[in-house]
Amino acid sequence: MDQNNTQVTIQNIQAALEAILFAAGYPVSYEKLSEVLGLPVKDVCSMLEYMKGTYKERGIQLILFPDSCQLCTREEYLPYIREVLNIRRGGNLSNSSMEVLAITAYNQPVTRAYIDTVRGVDSTYAVNSLIDKGLIASVGRLDAPGRPMLYGTTDKFLLVFGMNSLADLPETESLKLLNDTQQMIPSDAPKLGEEGSADAPAGEEPAADRPAADEEKALPAEEPGNGSDGSEDIEA
Repeated sequence: MDQNNTQVTIQNIQAALEAILFAAGYPVSYEKLSEVLGLPVKDVCSMLEYMKGTYKERGIQLILFPDSCQLCTREEYLPYIREVLNIRRGGNLSNSSMEVLAITAYNQPVTRAYIDTVRGVDSTYAVNSLIDKGLIASVGRLDAPGRPMLYGTTDKFLLVFGMNSLADLPETESLKLLNDTQQMIPSDAPKLGEEGSADAPAGEEPAADRPAADEEKALPAEEPGNGSDGSEDIEA
């Protein structure tokens, strides 16, 4: 294959990648792209890395996560997008939810009992709320009595907070209380799914976890899929 044909092939593949990511509107794994295009994962990643630089002066951007990538709108154009598409601002993350999210991000994977111990209060409602918002998810079970669920952050968490990977988390020591193999699980702590657990009734937040009206942090709503960031933007 001569150089011109090779160049055309590369351009076609890049165009295909752009079309796939634009149509998806959510993160697509490198493995899936590799499978569809019939290329090694490393070649797909190399092309995406090159393509990322071509969006610097445009209204959209290519975000590369550790295992996936997404085509998104740039944050500075969100006011225009909201106005044109009549997108309302989203709900809020309470202080308790922010605490649970921070503990999970810096110590993942973690159990709910671990989170409860660090915070000193029941965190069932906050954990379930973050799962519903797609910011944390189950990543397995701890090999311990009761096999409690383990939780970790998601790609959506990275997107919402403007990070490419967990390595972009701000440096802090206060939350790094234990490493992944030293889960702090009190012997009398209720396990997920066990009878008599501290789970709150559906739609009701435990008193210890219920945010005050003036103690909330903004978490905007999801944007539409095609050509948008498909994420939630954060306001300080």
